Amino acid sequence: MLKRLNHVAIVVPDLDKAVSLYQNVLGAHVSAPQDLPEHGVTVVFIDLPGSKVELVAPLGDASPVATFLARNPQGGMHHLCYEVDDLIDTRDRLLTQGLRVLGDGQPSIGAHGRPVLFLHPKDCAGTLIELEEVRAKPVTLGDLPGSE
Repeated sequence: MLKRLNHVAIVVPDLDKAVSLYQNVLGAHVSAPQDLPEHGVTVVFIDLPGSKVELVAPLGDASPVATFLARNPQGGMHHLCYEVDDLIDTRDRLLTQGLRVLGDGQPSIGAHGRPVLFLHPKDCAGTLIELEEVRAKPVTLGDLPGSE
């Protein structure tokens, strides 16, 4: 069911400072910042061989990661993202095993332009899990039915 680890996400209180650390001190390639208003975050990706690190910062006061930063002012690991071939089939199989999907249970579009779902950390050994469908062609929210 699970494919490769796509990325490890780290919530940071200061995105510019974190980018500087990874880029200037650690010598990593860092993507341009990407605002994801539908998720309430700004993200950048650090490209590594075979995987990525996602730096996540709140986008506005209502950001879901703002509560994470309130509990962890220095930031920290937020979630792991695994690739799957068929997100709906994976979701349905996991639901029958008693795992909970966060939100309304329907996929949203993630930072890579592909459908994603999040699994409740209490069902996943204390870790928030993001599942990303890799067979899907990248899209934007404007490409989804009902969006204008």
